[in-house]
Amino acid sequence: MRVGVVFPQTELGGDVGAVRAYGEAVGPLGYRHVLAYDHVVGADPAVHTGWRGPYDIATTFHEPFVMFGYLAAVTDVELVTGIIILPQRQTVLVAKQAAEVDLLTGGRFRLGVGIGWNQVEYDALGKEFGNRGRRMSEQIVLLRELWNEATVSFDGEFEQVVGAGLAPRPIQRPIPIWIGGMSDAAYRRVGRLADGWFPQVRPGADLDHALGVIGDAAVAEGRDPSSIGMEGRVEWQPDDPEKFVRAVERWREAGATHVGINTMNAGLSGVADHLEAISAAAKVLGLTS
Repeated sequence: MRVGVVFPQTELGGDVGAVRAYGEAVGPLGYRHVLAYDHVVGADPAVHTGWRGPYDIATTFHEPFVMFGYLAAVTDVELVTGIIILPQRQTVLVAKQAAEVDLLTGGRFRLGVGIGWNQVEYDALGKEFGNRGRRMSEQIVLLRELWNEATVSFDGEFEQVVGAGLAPRPIQRPIPIWIGGMSDAAYRRVGRLADGWFPQVRPGADLDHALGVIGDAAVAEGRDPSSIGMEGRVEWQPDDPEKFVRAVERWREAGATHVGINTMNAGLSGVADHLEAISAAAKVLGLTS
């Protein structure tokens, strides 16, 4: 099981030095990847009365593709979007951006995608919210064609491309596409289309249900469910390292191929605190001596 870290998007502000320090530190600590969340804009609660989302206009998010272009020069670990909100973005542009990150990292890139939840963000980007699941399924097909083929003509329900192609194309053909979500519709999409998935439930009955839906959808599509990767997420618990290790092991026992260690919302105040936390976690997990 490959162990990585979740980039603390919401807690490092706009400190470019913090981005570099974090990127330079993770590989030597024994981590295999860095995963970053995505939001383009936040909603203003003063305008959107009754807003209850977890993020707003004050919540900081570095743009993952741009940040990964920067991190590619300072780290040799895999870079992962976990997730890009794909249906609110132009598909061909995402294909181009992902191909560029894949080239800059030497093929160490994994594209995680999902449909998101924030209609304010969709409206700001000029994309329809109500059909985002159906559109994403079609987008995934088109992304793979653009990465694999020199020239593409695609006539879908939502996407049209006529005799166009990317150059340069990525090293990985295709780039691995992982899906995040926590509904049966999302699980079926994982089974039909994804190289892997990001569960939003913990090991137990809910995860078993999700794996069952994914497996059934994969088999119906003629796919081997065991070929679909799974990345769990574990919160760092400095006051109870044994509990933390048990949580990681539960993911291993559940069949996870990857796990991400998350230090956000742990009362840490800056990059030094986050680096201290992932260093301590690495030692507890035996990633470093």
